[in-house]
Amino acid sequence: MKLERTRPTAWQVTLHPLELAALISAARWAATDSRDELPPEAVEQLRTVLDSYDTAIARS
Repeated sequence: MKLERTRPTAWQVTLHPLELAALISAARWAATDSRDELPPEAVEQLRTVLDSYDTAIARS
């Protein structure tokens, strides 16, 4: 994994496909199965990120 700050509020992340799969899988689990452990705002943010990911994958 490589992280690079491109702007003060933006990062560029370079990942191996398995690293990306692990992160997306963990985010899906957290957004669906850990509702009682996370604040609703955090769950909503995860869902927004996952929706963006799903949209980008569908376009590629």
